Amino acid sequence: MELRRQHQHGFDYVDEGQGPVLLLLHGLFGALSNWEDVVTEFSTDHRVIIPVLPVYEMPLLQATVPGLVEYVASFVEKLRLPPVFTVLGNSLGGHVALVYTLRNPGRVGRLVLTGSSGLFEDGMGGSFPKRGNYDFVRERVGYTFYDPAVATKELVDEVFAVTNSNAKCLRMISIARSAQHHNLAGDLHRIIVPVLLVWGLNDTITPPPVAHDFERLLPQAELGFLDHCGHAPMMERPRGFNRYLRRFLHRTATAAPLTVATHSAH
Repeated sequence: MELRRQHQHGFDYVDEGQGPVLLLLHGLFGALSNWEDVVTEFSTDHRVIIPVLPVYEMPLLQATVPGLVEYVASFVEKLRLPPVFTVLGNSLGGHVALVYTLRNPGRVGRLVLTGSSGLFEDGMGGSFPKRGNYDFVRERVGYTFYDPAVATKELVDEVFAVTNSNAKCLRMISIARSAQHHNLAGDLHRIIVPVLLVWGLNDTITPPPVAHDFERLLPQAELGFLDHCGHAPMMERPRGFNRYLRRFLHRTATAAPLTVATHSAH
């Protein structure tokens, strides 16, 4: 389905369907379209909401993980979302989801992470894209997926445009460094809601051992792997991802709201 963007209260977002809320957060190089198959599948019986995270537009000093968490908190408040909802995050979006959960006890009833940062990440294969080098950008974007063909020309063009803008590059680097500095290993034990981890077995940015670390550190986590799949399972293996998600949502439909210690995440 074609995603319909809305603009209200200063936010760009997708808001489809009726029912329990699923709040979806994309990654650093992500876009609304990353979640298209999830929206198609789940908007029939859920309200699926995806804010555009302003990773390239926000003030430079706010271009951090905490800055993005504040943005999401403001978005949730302005849209008057229900008291408890489910949050899904891919890559940087997973990191933001984790910190949001820690800082907003009682709001997040369930958490779904896929290729999440927060413990370890090898951003763009160990180096940021070189400015003005299209072939290098295409290679690095392809590195995100098991099948480089998933890195369409449109996707490569988007990243190439970012790398050719000084302002956007500065924000990208600031957020990526912030993600590396905000390691959550010491805080994850405080998240006691059900957590689903869906990981690509061929993820080279947050490799499978990272998923096992999340499973070990999150008290109520369950982990599922998808073969022939890289860093964005909901894009590369949408049917497998949606099966995991559907089972998890059904099984945890009566999950209790989150209670965590009252001190904030760092």
